[in-house]
Amino acid sequence: MKEYWQKAAKEMKNIRSITCAAIFMAMGPVLALCTIQINQFLQIGFTSLTHALTGYFYGPIVAMIAGGMADIIKYMLKPNGAFFPGFTLNEILVGFIYGLFFYNRKVTLPKTITARIIVTVGINLTLTPLWLSIMYGNAYKFMVPTRLIKNIVMVPIDIFILHTLLKFCEKNKHRFKR
Repeated sequence: MKEYWQKAAKEMKNIRSITCAAIFMAMGPVLALCTIQINQFLQIGFTSLTHALTGYFYGPIVAMIAGGMADIIKYMLKPNGAFFPGFTLNEILVGFIYGLFFYNRKVTLPKTITARIIVTVGINLTLTPLWLSIMYGNAYKFMVPTRLIKNIVMVPIDIFILHTLLKFCEKNKHRFKR
């Protein structure tokens, strides 16, 4: 386990890793432009895929930093309401979770399902409604049911897209990371 964290920390000193992570970071705001806004509190987006790729290739430390920075850049390019650091924390945690599950590990469907469910329950259904409730004063218990329905529908789709993308990267890792 110690070697895992040492290797992940070394990615921070690798210019190629930082450069490629920055490219994934730049893809985040571009994908954010494709976000489908359902209402003020509910949207469907795919920016977490960039966090998954960063975590897969460069580990949880780089993915955390890139996730936080990407959220701030995304907000500067396309503000959606007031800035709130809780959402930046969400992106940091998503990068950490995906890095923890996929960095230097074989991509399997059970791992993909577990990682996505942790992100869905821990971030999408717990932290995001909490932040929205703090920001807008809406009752937490009224936000969760709407988000629950959206996430029940989206989780299988997210798992399919995430797993397909990571398996593609795993098969072609030699082309991405030299």
